[in-house]
Amino acid sequence: MITIKNSVVIRKMEQAGALLADIFCDLKQQIKEGVATGEIDRWIAQQLLLKNLISATKGYMGYQHVSCISVNDEVVHGVPSFSRFLKNGDFIKVDICASWQGYHADMARAFFVGDVSQDAYTLADVAQKALDKGIEKACPGNRLSDISAAIQQEVERHGFGVVRDFAGHGIGKKMHEDPEILNYGESGRGPILRPGMAFAIEPMITKGHYEIFIAEDGWTVKTLDKSLAAHVEDTVLITQQGPKILTRSTTTTL
Repeated sequence: MITIKNSVVIRKMEQAGALLADIFCDLKQQIKEGVATGEIDRWIAQQLLLKNLISATKGYMGYQHVSCISVNDEVVHGVPSFSRFLKNGDFIKVDICASWQGYHADMARAFFVGDVSQDAYTLADVAQKALDKGIEKACPGNRLSDISAAIQQEVERHGFGVVRDFAGHGIGKKMHEDPEILNYGESGRGPILRPGMAFAIEPMITKGHYEIFIAEDGWTVKTLDKSLAAHVEDTVLITQQGPKILTRSTTTTL
């Protein structure tokens, strides 16, 4: 069941999204050669505390961190570590979900360390464009799969792969709510979108084949062919005027 958010809930989610976007604005300065991913996660934890945000991931199914930090061929759910140091040329994806007064926002962005390959820049750019194309379809009267189809079309137009085994999701009082939002599929299917629905839309794409596997740590998702992967995410509210992105530094309506 897809919940419709009332005005009180929406204000809380807007605040969660705005505070999360503020953290991401400062995060780029923390991502540099020689820094451990565990140190980045610790900095994020400090920022969440300062902003009265509660991590949704720490303690979730035994996970012990406030962020997921995925590097190069890691798609999502990379586990921060104080023994893993960023290197020149690394392609980083950071994902954070947190709540403010009980309601969540979820956000992910891609970052670069030093001299990164053109492939990484291109992949990140396409992932962002695919996200924006999907968000454009988050309008009242459209079908849920219109979002999915728009993402897939943009990604595959550039010759990249769309991960099938993980998806976006509804969001609100819980980090993961109905519905599941695939990043591929035919348009015109699924529930009709209505004002008050809130979604975490998150393309996960690969330079090579879309097949993935879960590493021995039980969390980190990697490409089977070791190709680069990109992941970006925004929390989006459907309004009468169109999609409202809650996790960008300025309120954006496409």
